[in-house]
Amino acid sequence: LLGLGGTVVLVLGNNDGGRLSGFKSDYWLGYLMALAGALTWTAYSVLSRKLAHMSSDTVGAFCGGTAILATLAHLAFETTVWPSGGQWLAVLGLGLGPVGVAFFTWDYGVKHGNIQALGALSYAAPLLSTLILIAVGKGEATISVALACVMIVGGAVLASKDMLGFSRSR
Repeated sequence: LLGLGGTVVLVLGNNDGGRLSGFKSDYWLGYLMALAGALTWTAYSVLSRKLAHMSSDTVGAFCGGTAILATLAHLAFETTVWPSGGQWLAVLGLGLGPVGVAFFTWDYGVKHGNIQALGALSYAAPLLSTLILIAVGKGEATISVALACVMIVGGAVLASKDMLGFSRSR
């Protein structure tokens, strides 16, 4: 819960006159979609763990299905804009990284790894993305970011204490 709390602090931002400045009620639908995505990912991870006998190669089918659905949604709702040469490299990088290797690695980790440590370490994603934004000048280092960092790292260490050798012997 410490890692989740840190992520909430990170996402909601600074306390601005008694209200959380990172939360904008105009975007409730986006927040609802993010929650639905999180619940879907949780369900996928739990099912993947329970179906550990299935090969991680099945992830490719899910990626293919995602590509088809994304293409249909694009054609239905967006105007097509063709990427330039450098942008094609970014598309390729995203396809190989977050949609490719990351999904296969996550699936393997859920099926064969320390699920408690994996879950705790997953809270690093919002923290790392925020730190990257700060490093490239698109984000601001604040007390909230520092507090979130301490909470997320502390939560990951607590959740992984057995794996790290910090457990007490009885």
